Amino acid sequence: MHIAIAGNIGSGKTTLTKQLSKHFGWEPHYEDVESNPYLHSFYEDMQRWSFNLQIYFLNSRFRQIVEIREGDKTVIQDRTIYEDAYIFAPNLHSMNLMATRDFENYSALFELISSFIQAPDLLIYLRSTVPNLVNQIQKRGRVYEESIRLDYLKSLNERYEAWVTKYTLGKLLIIDVDEVKFGENAKDLGLVIERINAEIHGLFDES
Repeated sequence: MHIAIAGNIGSGKTTLTKQLSKHFGWEPHYEDVESNPYLHSFYEDMQRWSFNLQIYFLNSRFRQIVEIREGDKTVIQDRTIYEDAYIFAPNLHSMNLMATRDFENYSALFELISSFIQAPDLLIYLRSTVPNLVNQIQKRGRVYEESIRLDYLKSLNERYEAWVTKYTLGKLLIIDVDEVKFGENAKDLGLVIERINAEIHGLFDES
């Protein structure tokens, strides 16, 4: 099975990936943050590095999906390829941080790649308000994230909500992370695990 966690910057994707990987014994696939050669440059100059960053993520996540589908383990993935294509890239374009020709080039490449991939068996979306995201980003203290603009986070959130509302590629579980503090509260984590178990049993019942 392929389980994936989606959500805005600071919503808790990596934390939940680690927790679920440990609980269920799933193999975790994390977003390439530390070794990403473009991320620091992107936050310093979004307009200059947006296309490079999005192409890097597209390649990285496509490689992950190929590995997941070729393997025989249940994998939990931190962020999906769809978020890059339907949220981050169009958001950069609409904010005039990615040129139209670059966005069209990127979109054409994603369209080709998407014809070769399968969606996750279960998508877990971590819904959050912008103030909560800002609080979580400040807590983890990544230097390159200090310059993230509020309007950037807000527009990403709006695109996430629009995307999730229309998501039909597979099973979807939405968790409100303003209310469910799985990173700090064992009881809340237990509730998340219960909901995931119910969704997984539904997957098995359908197969």
